[in-house]
Amino acid sequence: MKNDKEIEQILLNDEKYEKFIKTKTEQEFNQVLENAAKKHDEIITDIKNVPSGKLFSKNATYLVINKDSKTKSFINGLQAESYLVSSTDRQKFLDLKTDSFVYQECYIKFFQYKG
Repeated sequence: MKNDKEIEQILLNDEKYEKFIKTKTEQEFNQVLENAAKKHDEIITDIKNVPSGKLFSKNATYLVINKDSKTKSFINGLQAESYLVSSTDRQKFLDLKTDSFVYQECYIKFFQYKG
């Protein structure tokens, strides 16, 4: 009952209410920051340690080397899967027998999985 009276007084007094809301918001924000700092994603660079269902996810990174333009770039697993036109190459990836393939002038190799 006393707690209800305190809450009522806080709500009636604008300064106390604003201070209460500000404090509560700061506490929630600090909690979010602490949780974000605690979360450390594991980086896997060996394709044999990546679950086969995660090879073509947005958390997987692939290195693309274009032999015509002599450039390097990185794509995610969803993009890499779109380059796999051969079902046998795709199955080799899922069976973890290979970590790279060639598509036209591009050499595409598994780089890492972060998750």
